[in-house]
Amino acid sequence: MHDAPMAVPVAENTDQELMTKAEREVVSTHVLVEQDKVEKLRELSKRTRIAQSEYLREAVDDLLTKYDHKPEND
Repeated sequence: MHDAPMAVPVAENTDQELMTKAEREVVSTHVLVEQDKVEKLRELSKRTRIAQSEYLREAVDDLLTKYDHKPEND
């Protein structure tokens, strides 16, 4: 039995060629999301032909950028 998280390499492109192997690997995770948001994400994905997982990774990146700042008072 394999207990380590499943890692899948992301498709290579010019920007990602500069990343290390560890930075390109993605790990499967599970989140609970309200049904209406899942449906909207599914519709967006079908309309744009961009994978739902791509939108979710973008959202995580945006949140990490948003909250990865130090308070100005420090």
